[in-house]
Amino acid sequence: MTTNKTTENDSSVTAFINTITDETKRKNSFDLVALFENVSSFKARMWGNAIVGFGSYHYKYESGTAGDAPLAGFSPRKDNFALYFSADFEDKDQLLANLGKHKTGKACVYIKKLDEINIDILKQMIINSIVSLKSQYS
Repeated sequence: MTTNKTTENDSSVTAFINTITDETKRKNSFDLVALFENVSSFKARMWGNAIVGFGSYHYKYESGTAGDAPLAGFSPRKDNFALYFSADFEDKDQLLANLGKHKTGKACVYIKKLDEINIDILKQMIINSIVSLKSQYS
């Protein structure tokens, strides 16, 4: 069985964000922290060295692989923000269609800047994703 390298830790979210040299990305990161905290009611915590996560859940797959992961989160990458959600949640396709400029992966949504997306849609995505994960991994 493998060990998850990306675990919750006591590193400072503020210190991490303050290492971002691009002023817009740094400001957007602080704005995302405030938004995720407000919507999720969970304080921001570092997961690994580059993911800001909110809340957590324990998963266990049929293969026996188990671990913990944030209920929602983001990572300010060089070219974009990776927003972490459940792979499937209520109204996902409809919400993504109305989010604004983005790309998607299996459970990630990639955006460049907050002013290119609909913040109200993002808030609903956070809520729906957390509800889905809590239901799936209660």
